[in-house]
Amino acid sequence: MRLVIARCSVDYAGRLTAHLPLATRLLVLKADGSVLVHSDGGSYKPLNWMSPPARLTVSVPDEEAREAGVQETWTVQHAKSDDRLVVSLHEVLHDSEHDLGVDPGLVKDGVEAHLQKLLAEHVTTLGEGWSLVRREYMTAIGPVDILARDADGRAVAVEIKRRGEIDGVEQLTRYLELLNRDPLLAPVAGVFAAQEIKPQARTLATDRGIRCVVLDYDALRGIDDVDARLF
Repeated sequence: MRLVIARCSVDYAGRLTAHLPLATRLLVLKADGSVLVHSDGGSYKPLNWMSPPARLTVSVPDEEAREAGVQETWTVQHAKSDDRLVVSLHEVLHDSEHDLGVDPGLVKDGVEAHLQKLLAEHVTTLGEGWSLVRREYMTAIGPVDILARDADGRAVAVEIKRRGEIDGVEQLTRYLELLNRDPLLAPVAGVFAAQEIKPQARTLATDRGIRCVVLDYDALRGIDDVDARLF
């Protein structure tokens, strides 16, 4: 990974156009070809970026640009579209490269991991006659938390979150799109399961034909005995 802090302006052209005026920013160049432009604010999101696959070309600016103070021009061209990110560097304050090695991937928090394990053990929580096919069923873009079959034998992909938000619904949607290309599985239904599901996420899931299920963690662990309740 290469990290560059520089005074620069940034222009994006393609499906949309955008301009970032001259300012000091962090430029992150990753091994997969992606380039991200960050400021010291705005949370974790970059101001602009180019997704992989992409190619970086460094060139000498023309005379007009040099007179404006540009020392170097970076053109990041996407390999599969006309989209390109043009970074005009006026002054480089820091430039370093770091080998991060192979990333082991995101490890889910304890509650979420436990929810997956417990729901796999008690998959009939989702419906009578359901059966587990596999936990962490791998797709080309990552593992689905649970692949199951309902009482009619239809495949169901289950995405589990501690807090269900729109991002989780989008994630499950991408999994379903891939799984439904497999003739041995299709048609594959979707279940979005969480301890709490935000209204916007529920609305989006319903619109996409995805069933929402609110999970009771204590009940799955056997702590909550329904028969022993006073109310």
